[in-house]
Amino acid sequence: MTRISPARAVRLVAKRELNTRLRTRSFVVSTAVLLVLLCGYVALQAFLASSSSTTTIALTGQAQGIAQELQAAGAQVGDKFETVTAASEEDGQAQVRAGDANALVSGSASRLRVTVKSTLDTKLQAVLDGIVQQQVLDAQLSAAHLDPVQVRQTVSAAHVDVAPPLEPRDADHGQKLVIGLVVAILLYMSIITYGMLVAQGVVEEKSSRVVEILLSTVRPWHLLLGKVIGLGVVGLVQLGILAVVGLAVATGTGVLSVSGVAAGAAVWGIVWYLLGFLLYAMIYGAAGSLVSRQEDTQTVVGPVNIALIIGFIVGINLLTQSPDGTATRVVSLIPLLSPVLMPARIATGAAAPWEIVTSLVLTIASIALVTWLGARIYQNGVLRVGSRVKLAEALRR
Repeated sequence: MTRISPARAVRLVAKRELNTRLRTRSFVVSTAVLLVLLCGYVALQAFLASSSSTTTIALTGQAQGIAQELQAAGAQVGDKFETVTAASEEDGQAQVRAGDANALVSGSASRLRVTVKSTLDTKLQAVLDGIVQQQVLDAQLSAAHLDPVQVRQTVSAAHVDVAPPLEPRDADHGQKLVIGLVVAILLYMSIITYGMLVAQGVVEEKSSRVVEILLSTVRPWHLLLGKVIGLGVVGLVQLGILAVVGLAVATGTGVLSVSGVAAGAAVWGIVWYLLGFLLYAMIYGAAGSLVSRQEDTQTVVGPVNIALIIGFIVGINLLTQSPDGTATRVVSLIPLLSPVLMPARIATGAAAPWEIVTSLVLTIASIALVTWLGARIYQNGVLRVGSRVKLAEALRR
């Protein structure tokens, strides 16, 4: 049978994978589940942002006189303290037990007593301690024939001189870090999911002997490359849907105020997904060609999965602690981890231009090497059925 041209062979195989996978129920269901999870996360963040933390405090007796001080002090520590009046201490305790109030404050301003249902909020305790201490201090100043108001004004006017920070943190650092983490997680999930599909597809064609028919018209590495490109486009379609919907929902709900950064992260995410998938898919495809049964697939792709999982966990921890740290920088330059970590660092603004260029060059060089080795392994192992083909033997032949 006459062989077709390489370009047409790769295109036909890729088109076959694309048409087959996009119509499967698993693709539709997985995309829908991811969209629900993503939109749910955005909705949760919007709810948390719109509803500020409110602590309801029941006041009884003389403690009712500190209501304004409590509210002002709560605003200073970033909490909203809402005060309600309790007719008696028993009534206040009943409100706390019923969950209508987070705490009951009774007693005099200089000797407050707080009652809670289980645990006392540390911020509330600090505020109440400050009020009691201020009352005691005022009493001591009055006893010393000093004006408490004047002393308090003098003390309040004293401040430490704060020099400009040597490395000022971006005001949007928190949002950028969240964007980077979301990008890293989505890329990790896409690469490992569709990489496994490449391996499973190779094993399926090998066990059913379909590959023997296909290889009568196309070369082995054309078949592998077409399969990788086809499944890569399927993953890209899913990733694109998640990016567009996620950006639209996050921007519409006001969760993201740095939509430009998010859009840039999405573009870089697509670039790194293409590089990362091509790198890993070749490895998965070559590994799948070594076995003839689906139940043996995990034994050959297991080491790849473990390396990716460990690298992902270590990288995420480093990214969370210090996106611009030395360890994070070094790990993100490792080609096998760059596709997941480098776009996350770019989103946080921690990646220098030379780091981006270096990681791109190293990753592309690794893709060239892995493609050559993967094609060799695939060519020497895909037609051999029965027992598992040893890696050394597949490379040697």
